Amino acid sequence: MDQSSLQNELNSLKRKYARLEKDYINVTHLYKQAAALRDFNEKEKEIQLLRAEEATHAKSSFLANMSHEIRTPLNAIVGMSSIGKSAIAMDRMIYCFSKIEDASKHLLGVVNDILDVSKIESGKFDLSPTEFNFEKILQRAVNVVNFRADEKNQKFTVTIDNKIPKFLIGDDQRLAQVITNLLSNAVKFTPDDGSISLDSKLLKIEDGLYTIQITVSDTGIGISSSQQEKLFTSFQQAESSTSRKFGGTGLGLAISKSIVEMMNGEIWLESEFGKGASFTFTCQFERADRKLEIMPDWSKARFLIVDNDPCVLELLKDIMGMYGAHCDTVSCGNDTIKRLEQNDNFDISFVDYRMPDIDGLELIRTLIDSKCSKAVVALIAGADRDDFERESVDLFIDNMLLKPVFPSDIVDTVNVLLGIDETEIEKAHEKSVCRFEGYRVLLVEDVEINREIVLALLGPTKLTIDCAVNGLEAVRMFRDAPDCYDMIFMDIQMPEIDGYEATRYIRSLGTPCALNVPIIAMTANVFQEDVEKCYDAGMNDHIGKPLELEKVMAVLSTYLPNNPS
Repeated sequence: MDQSSLQNELNSLKRKYARLEKDYINVTHLYKQAAALRDFNEKEKEIQLLRAEEATHAKSSFLANMSHEIRTPLNAIVGMSSIGKSAIAMDRMIYCFSKIEDASKHLLGVVNDILDVSKIESGKFDLSPTEFNFEKILQRAVNVVNFRADEKNQKFTVTIDNKIPKFLIGDDQRLAQVITNLLSNAVKFTPDDGSISLDSKLLKIEDGLYTIQITVSDTGIGISSSQQEKLFTSFQQAESSTSRKFGGTGLGLAISKSIVEMMNGEIWLESEFGKGASFTFTCQFERADRKLEIMPDWSKARFLIVDNDPCVLELLKDIMGMYGAHCDTVSCGNDTIKRLEQNDNFDISFVDYRMPDIDGLELIRTLIDSKCSKAVVALIAGADRDDFERESVDLFIDNMLLKPVFPSDIVDTVNVLLGIDETEIEKAHEKSVCRFEGYRVLLVEDVEINREIVLALLGPTKLTIDCAVNGLEAVRMFRDAPDCYDMIFMDIQMPEIDGYEATRYIRSLGTPCALNVPIIAMTANVFQEDVEKCYDAGMNDHIGKPLELEKVMAVLSTYLPNNPS
């Protein structure tokens, strides 16, 4: 083979080698792609697995948190039920019933939160403003946790800025939920014999909105700066050991943050590890349009306050000063004895049952025997009530107040003991009590106990109430006597025909009575879409179950003129 042929053969071999090398590179690239795809698929499966585990953990955390949220008021209900069953005195039973009622209302709020939590997360949750008594909301929150605070012998004080209007307009249930959550945490993370305070003050008034600041402080375990960053995130605890030791999941603070922000406020924390914590939040409300209350005149009265807690002394002294009273404060039993030796005379003496230097009961006995005080009021922590009642059977105690003391309790007690003529106040109250003689209402409700509750609640209003046990019977009764009924309370879920259909039937009768009669939904269907369905069916208003008397009375007053002629 000549040189030219060899060169051609060599070139051909080079070309074949180049093609093989290119094919090798392509095959290697394809192999790498396949390997990368396998890695991607494996990573994707791993991510999906992690997400599934995360979802399962979130679900477990959510259920655990809801258990905690439900158990807090349930503890108060169970505890007060046990105390009430063993109580002999009627006033003790009434006291337990009132605490059970407050805790039950809070529990209802928690149930509503469980139903609404997805809306909060999606930003579709709305507040439900209504008129409320600010002090009563604080009392409701305190009553939920006070039972546990008494068990731990914790000192509990409440201060309310007297510049805050008594009646405000806002979502009272959500406000109570935030306060209760903060108080529950304070009680839980504060050791026995520790201190907890609930303070509120008016920050400013602007464009008709009252900005209120509420602070819950404790002497508990405290929170480090690194741990504080986690607190307002769902399902987060400051540290895992906290969850193991104290329970809870941390969702409560995240929900509280959402609620506070919807109230045009903010929430923050000041704390050091081992030095307690102070949670503060702000919120905005409108002032309710109410006439000024008649203020009693205590200017001629003289009071003595004996308590080793400076917060209690300051609180009572401020309240007395609001009504023009002269007030002396003493922080120990020995100084009280010296004051009695000066032959001072007081109209009312407030005495702490537990004094550090002299037994409080003995001090009360000395005050009564000395005749220097016309009336004596014992200040008692809830945990000491049974002991006090047993030990004071031989004494005539004019009254007693449970700590933490609220202003309205003090005012009511003083007015009674001073014998202030409250005729004008009573007359004003009587005028505010709604009476509806001459009106007839049709109650449409298939559950007997629910009918019994409504009849009992509305008995004092003097309404005439007829009952229908299903929607079909309601339509027949109204059709047969359309002029008889001034209002219809309509349940939704009923046999025969439901409340929506019954309402449509009544409206379709076309008569003036059928078109104009107020039809009010009275139902456990309380979502916003349920309320809208009621309006779409032709109803005028909506009341959720369980029923709150105040809301029922407000609806009656809206649609029925009070005291018809």
